[in-house]
Parts: sequence; structure tokens; C-alpha cells
Amino acid sequence: MRARLCSGRLLRRALLAVALLTAVAGAQTAPKADAKKASAHRANELMLAKLRPGHATTTQALAIYRQWPFGHEEHETQMTWRYTCYPGEVLTLDYDENRIIQVIRLGETGNFAICDSDGRKELKSGWRTGKGLRVGDRAAKVAELYGNPDSRSPSTKGAQPLELWYYAFDWAGADVPQVMEVLCTREADGKPARVVEITLAGPSL
Repeated sequence: MRARLCSGRLLRRALLAVALLTAVAGAQTAPKADAKKASAHRANELMLAKLRPGHATTTQALAIYRQWPFGHEEHETQMTWRYTCYPGEVLTLDYDENRIIQVIRLGETGNFAICDSDGRKELKSGWRTGKGLRVGDRAAKVAELYGNPDSRSPSTKGAQPLELWYYAFDWAGADVPQVMEVLCTREADGKPARVVEITLAGPSL
């Protein structure tokens, strides 16, 4: 009888030891796999609309868009180009006293016209990030290109409910754009969320 009790105790202890070892191994390997996956999708951004904030100047911007058929506006420390063909977008540059561009903002505008197919659409081809993100893209593409944001928070523009995706790029160095904000619509009625505004800010801010 005593032999059976000893045998039962030994079996229970062996099973408990196996269970503990399995749990410890799982706890050690799972975070490493998650960290590796997150690290593989982490990326920073340098350019928006062919310009690099913190480095590019207004002179360079005017040279790039010198043939823009819709003209541009300039007020104090801000320059604006509009794309008035459907779907309608606006490019805004904020610059400092040395005319170095510090903030680039690309967004939708409700004012547009249905233009003839005269090549004007091709002029907007540079209005995207260096990695290819455009206004109108699905929000899922943002995470595919840059990884998960540092934060996501509710936002609005006008009466439209939106979500703000915030990225801090200080981990990539002091000389690169430090912040990117992407405004997205919210998924509703089976329609996927999409990008409505992209902002890239230079390292001096």
C-alpha cells in the first residue's frame, strides 16, 4: 500500500514538473516572437510630396511645382498648392524664418471639379510619402508600411468622426522627421477605414 502511495506521489510530481517547464518555455519564447514581428514592421518616413521636412526649402518646392497648372498661395510662413480635379486635395507647407520647410500636410478638400483627361491627374503622382502612402488609401496600409502607431485616438475634422494615428520617429535618429500623423476615417457599414490626411514634421519641432 505504501509503495502505491509513493508511486502516485512521484507520478504527480513528475507531471507537475513537466507542466511548469512547458509554461516557462512558452512564456520565454512567445514575447520574443512578438517582438521580432513588431520590429520587422517598424519603419520611419523621410519624405512627403517629394520634400523632406527639416531639410527642403521653399525654393526647392517652387522648383518641383513650377509647372503646377492651378497655381499656389503663400501667406506669412505657409505655402499651399491645390489639386482641384476629382477627388480634390491640398498640399500645405509650413516653413521657418530661413524658409526651411518644417511641416508638410497633405489632405482632402471638398472643392473639386471633374477635369478632362488632359494629363492633369499625372501631376499629382508625387503627392505621397516616400514609402507610397497616399490620401485615399485604406488605413490598414499605414500599419503595413510603418508598423503599429505609438497611439491611436479619436479625432474629428469638421463634423466627420476620425481616428488619429500618431508615429514618433525619434528612435531613427535626430536628423530625420520626428513625427508623422495620419488621420483616418472610421470603419462603418462594412466600409474600410481610409486615409484622409497625412502630416510629416521635421526634427526641429
